[in-house]
Amino acid sequence: MTTTTTIMAEEQPAPKRDVQNHHLFECAWEVANKVGGIYTVISTKVPVTIAEYGDRYTLVGPLTNKLAMEVRVLDPVDPVVATVLEAMHSHGVKCLYGRWLIEDKPQVLLFDVGSCSHRLDEWKGDLWNLAGISTPLHDAETNNVILFGYLMTWFLGEYASRQLDTAIVVHFHEWQAGVTIPICRKRQIDVMTVFTTHATLLGRYLCAGSVDFYNNLRYFDVNHEAGKRGIYHRYCVERTSAHCADVFTTVSHITVLEAEYLLKRRPDGVVPNGLNINKFQRRHEHESENLYAIARAKIHGFMRGHFYGHYDFDLENTLYIFTAVRYEYRNKGLNYRLKRSDSKTTVVAFIMPASTNSYTIEAFKGQALVRQLQETVTEIQKRIGDCLLDHALRFHSEGKLEVAPSDLLSSEDQMLLKQRISALKRTSLPPFVTHNMMDDANDPILNRIRRVKLFNSHEDRVKIVFHPDFLTSSNPILGLDYEEFVRGCHLGVFTSYYEPRRYTPAECTVMGIPSITTNLSGFGCFIQDTIKRPEDEGCYIIDRRTNSFEQSVSQLTDCLEGFCNKTWRQRADQRSRMESLSLLDWKILGVEYTKSRPLALRRAYPDAFLVTDGESGEEDPFIAVVIHRSFPLRPSPPFSSS
Repeated sequence: MTTTTTIMAEEQPAPKRDVQNHHLFECAWEVANKVGGIYTVISTKVPVTIAEYGDRYTLVGPLTNKLAMEVRVLDPVDPVVATVLEAMHSHGVKCLYGRWLIEDKPQVLLFDVGSCSHRLDEWKGDLWNLAGISTPLHDAETNNVILFGYLMTWFLGEYASRQLDTAIVVHFHEWQAGVTIPICRKRQIDVMTVFTTHATLLGRYLCAGSVDFYNNLRYFDVNHEAGKRGIYHRYCVERTSAHCADVFTTVSHITVLEAEYLLKRRPDGVVPNGLNINKFQRRHEHESENLYAIARAKIHGFMRGHFYGHYDFDLENTLYIFTAVRYEYRNKGLNYRLKRSDSKTTVVAFIMPASTNSYTIEAFKGQALVRQLQETVTEIQKRIGDCLLDHALRFHSEGKLEVAPSDLLSSEDQMLLKQRISALKRTSLPPFVTHNMMDDANDPILNRIRRVKLFNSHEDRVKIVFHPDFLTSSNPILGLDYEEFVRGCHLGVFTSYYEPRRYTPAECTVMGIPSITTNLSGFGCFIQDTIKRPEDEGCYIIDRRTNSFEQSVSQLTDCLEGFCNKTWRQRADQRSRMESLSLLDWKILGVEYTKSRPLALRRAYPDAFLVTDGESGEEDPFIAVVIHRSFPLRPSPPFSSS
């Protein structure tokens, strides 16, 4: 097959293209479509990519109904793009071209997959003939993926046939964007492809089934496992995309092993996920501390409505810990240890999110009663202030100041305060969940809380607040945006078994919030490889790779107990060190993405690259690695593997 590909290339030689000023198209299902974490990856990476490419960079995705406010429609900057879109439009293809209204406003092209739905059967048949991939009839998501893949291929084929001067690199994210890759390879469209998997499809499904995933990676019958879970056709798309791409990358070293065993191709490199830290960085340390104080005061306000009236405790000696994952509680965990040591510290553990129906009456009532009390106190304060001002004016004229408490606080005000305080008092325990759950009886978090009896009793040092709804400032229970809530907490806990690319601990880091993660997460692996003693900087890493589950739980409890025993000054110093870390800046991590593109070009146009640095005459280390590893140049697609 390799020989056949070579002969065809000689019969139809590709034009010599300018590889230095190549065009970059980045293709993903989440372009201007906020449905997953890749939206954050792409949108935060835009500034560094724009700095490198300018108007030679275009993002491509599907057109959804949620985009009216995200894209400003404009005419294409590139006249070739305008010609191609006009030609496609003449065949009934609908699309939207303009600027994505995020930082630096990149060019964006969105295809309406519904405009070509009448060609679905034709393109499904073609995908079978080209790649041996069959798809079920009623899988709506896969149908849209195929439509989008063929529209993207159509566009690239037309563009490459008209744009003959410069090379074209196309970067695809995840299997939803990958259909284009094998079609381009089979039709020999002159574009270079990079495919990045952020977490393998089969890996997600296997870990959801509570299997011993990492210890059995090499033993899985991948075809059987994918078929058993009804995702064989999707798995084939992902695997074929990985094999047919000129360059295959993933986001963490732990996912390298996953891709090697499940997709049967070892990635060419790792491209860690970064963040645009300019969004989070503050000019002065005092500014950060003020933001912490403001956010924490708002959480204090929620705590008063949720707990006060049942009982109260010292909010200034309370730590707020949050987790956005399925946290594994055990009886002899943090609560047990704090009670045994007679600790005066109260820990409030926030858990989120999950599927809900509505707010509970009890949670809503507590917040409403506190707001009523606050409004009453504010009104009385104003009346007391007016009264005190009146007495002060008399003191100025009469030469003496005599104010009795009864003169300031009237009997009517005293009665109103007593009524508000009486209404606030409740005899039940504070609720541990703020919403009515869709499946209360079978929810694993609720059942774990009930099993270990963490019912927010007065003697419990760890209180539970399960807030399963997403956070917004308009929320009547906990009225904070997610970023503000995180900044007001003391610690984030993210210990899931399968987290190849989790963004939450990274966001904690750039906001100066310590976190706990594991060496099975992409973030944890990156931090371990980068920082010698990450726990000193406020990033605690649990060993879930070599330890048993019980050992990992014990290590997690040790970390939590140690954090609770820190002084206020120690925690403040840790926040400062965390926020000063710049490891996650796209300006640093974006270099890894930059490396993958010349590698794709090097494999297609080996003669266009020199082994030496043109300025110094010394060997270019990156190109040297490419040559010394003897990467194959555009290998034939292994369609039989699907």
